[in-house]
Amino acid sequence: MANKEQQSNGSGETKHFRIPEIKFTKLFINGEFVDAIKGRTFDTVDPRTGEVTAIIAEGDMEDVDVAVQAARTAFDHGQWPRMSGFQRGKIMHKFADLIEQNTEELAALDCIDAGKLFMRGKLADIPGGARLLRYYAGAADKIHGEVLKSTRSLHAYTLREPIGVVGHIIPWNFPTSMFFMKVAPALAAGCTMIVKPAEQTPLSALFYAHLAKQAGVPDGVLNVVTGFGNTAGAAISKHMDIDMVSFTGSTEVGRLIMQAAALSNLKTVSLELGGKSPLIIFDDADVDKAAELALNGVVYNKGEVCVSSSRVYVQDGIYDEFEKKLVEKAKAWKLGDPFDPSTLQGPQVDKRQFEKILSYIDIGMKEGATLLTGGKPWGSKGYYVEPTVFVDVKEDMQIVRDEIFGPVMSLMKFKTIDEAIERANNSKYGLAAGIVTKDLNVANRVSRSIRAGIIWVNCYFEFDIDFPYGGYKMSGFGRDLGLNALHKYLQVKTVATPLYDSPWL
Repeated sequence: MANKEQQSNGSGETKHFRIPEIKFTKLFINGEFVDAIKGRTFDTVDPRTGEVTAIIAEGDMEDVDVAVQAARTAFDHGQWPRMSGFQRGKIMHKFADLIEQNTEELAALDCIDAGKLFMRGKLADIPGGARLLRYYAGAADKIHGEVLKSTRSLHAYTLREPIGVVGHIIPWNFPTSMFFMKVAPALAAGCTMIVKPAEQTPLSALFYAHLAKQAGVPDGVLNVVTGFGNTAGAAISKHMDIDMVSFTGSTEVGRLIMQAAALSNLKTVSLELGGKSPLIIFDDADVDKAAELALNGVVYNKGEVCVSSSRVYVQDGIYDEFEKKLVEKAKAWKLGDPFDPSTLQGPQVDKRQFEKILSYIDIGMKEGATLLTGGKPWGSKGYYVEPTVFVDVKEDMQIVRDEIFGPVMSLMKFKTIDEAIERANNSKYGLAAGIVTKDLNVANRVSRSIRAGIIWVNCYFEFDIDFPYGGYKMSGFGRDLGLNALHKYLQVKTVATPLYDSPWL
């Protein structure tokens, strides 16, 4: 598609900018862009307008088969697993260089595909993808086993070897970040792979495949099959020649992937699934800062975040003041064109998600919760939802139990620390939690009591490459980020040899 001028949604403002040409729309298999075998395609839609952005090849089981054959050959007979870690690292650094040279174009692709803020993509998401590559490139030549002390006359040691062919199934809310959270450690480990991006957000994944080839990643090592979860994703999950699946997405789909893996070749599975994360604010908190933290926790990335602080518990001593501050900040929150640097919240990813969020808002009102602010679509075009806060909420309501994945908060009051801990843990999920207090003893007690994979004290959404990230309970298992992520793409092999003075010789 040629470059064209676009306008913002019907907010009364008109912003002009250049949309980049969509260069890559086909499957990327064995180093080449190819049509789907059946010739099928699907549309990717700009959530700012609801208009079609590009027509994308729709991969299916047959295309996954071809991609797996390429990845299997590259792993079993190719150079990538047999290179030194230093050599793999050099190519990964080149890959990162190319990303940095194309930052604006990649940020624009995620903007028109996912409704993400352009400036945040330019300053954070895209450079963050390059940084992930560099982090794991630096670890690629530091994959070590151990020498074991045997109780018998044996010399023994362990080797860490790449697990094999990996299937990565990634979500639509962070197309770049999730791509490299999966791909970077797997590349460093020496694995080969098939990536299935979400059907809503295929554009940047295909561009990254192109850059990987330019950087020198051998053919067959990184394959991208665009398509739908119930076809391409299902084919990856049950494929007999895939050794591992790494998935980020809903708990419901995660369960299906586990079933498919068990019924096929018992492949290793890593799942980062849903969340309904609590944010607990104690009486000693700075109310203004706490309200800002709580609002950001639920509207960041339009609420399309699995660690969104959608359950906010405020101690009764400051509750009334907090509620007032929160409403002021929510009403001042600026929605609009994600290419506008002053915009704080763009559109939801697509019509389906937009309608799902609105349906939950309707459910909340029918259940008897009080709509404090927001609750409506915004603008005359596109998929925008106002920041929404419910009060008079009960723990058994759907808006408290279910992951809405949108800018919708349930605000509740508590009295004691024990009550806060009990209510925070009263969820099938356990991905993240936040604590706001000036009392170190309270912070320590609560952080050790909440069953979640990451706890933020006096902050929220503070990720770092070195911080392992994953869930408890129905939020899944396995960890992304940190060296934990590298290790999950490695097998441990023990080698034992008799010593010369062994009585067995």
